[in-house]
Amino acid sequence: MKSSANRSRATGRITLADVARAAGVSPITVSRALRGERAVDPELVARVQTAVSKLGYRPNPAARALASGVGNHVAVMIPMLSNALFVDLLEAIQRTLRRAGYQTLIGVTHYDPAEEEMLLREQLLHRPAGLLVTGLERNDATRQLIAQSGVPCVHLMEASGTAGVYSVGFSQTNAGADLTRHLLARGYHRIAFAAAQLDPRTLQRLEGWRREMQAAGLYNPSLEWLNPAPSSISLGARMFEQIMGQQPAVDAIFFCNDDLAQGALLAALRLDIAVPQRVAVAGFNDLTGSDQMLPSLTTVRTPRAEIGNAAASMLLALMRGESVDSPCIDLGYELLVRGSS
Repeated sequence: MKSSANRSRATGRITLADVARAAGVSPITVSRALRGERAVDPELVARVQTAVSKLGYRPNPAARALASGVGNHVAVMIPMLSNALFVDLLEAIQRTLRRAGYQTLIGVTHYDPAEEEMLLREQLLHRPAGLLVTGLERNDATRQLIAQSGVPCVHLMEASGTAGVYSVGFSQTNAGADLTRHLLARGYHRIAFAAAQLDPRTLQRLEGWRREMQAAGLYNPSLEWLNPAPSSISLGARMFEQIMGQQPAVDAIFFCNDDLAQGALLAALRLDIAVPQRVAVAGFNDLTGSDQMLPSLTTVRTPRAEIGNAAASMLLALMRGESVDSPCIDLGYELLVRGSS
């Protein structure tokens, strides 16, 4: 039988045993150190990392998957790649997971529960080490797939109080309510809610708006402008024109996403409608360019990168069999009051 040293020389591949020998530790210690397990002494981790760097060792994902029964990747389910919101989220997830030696397998659901179920079935065939899924609402079949898979799962963008559910996000409903309260405090009374896509998180913001409008005695169903089409700047412009044309008494518009609100501000400039003197405009998510609009856009900053990093870190702990301080992390949000309100 050839030694591991001979095998590595014959194939040109540096093995885990080579790293162990160079670091003066056992192969199992190298494996645990590279997985980031907290039980490994920091001094031993440093020795392993030095040996890895010196030898140029690269883990063999196929061998690790064969030995452990799971892959070295995490399945990530997001609704869209065309929305900067999810791009920011995904970049943070990938940075955190890559540092721990994991790759991401991305599934785009297009807000379709049936497509999410199909994608999850396909991804589970590849034996992912963990799952990151957007939101808390999904069909029963998908929920059952997650529960029966035995794969650690963390939910993104929403905070759940349900036992056994791991989540990182914030209250979309409270954020919608806070923005509505801001508009009411500024003296606006005919506040329309304009939304596209109509995914669960958008509807939660709608619920926050409804709650505050009802509490103020100002709720009117005719102030709801709901369009299932994908959110975009051009749609926001069209919705603004429709609202102002059909309901001239409206004095403020809460758009469910910044791209809609940006389109509205551009339409207001084109139509010579003064913002906020004639009508206030507010958005949600603080997307790129919102602070550069004329006037700058009042919005809610959502911590996408922080959510991605915290969710990936929580998932890493679960994949290592470690306990987490809290199964639900609420990272909150920030109301950014700017010139448009």
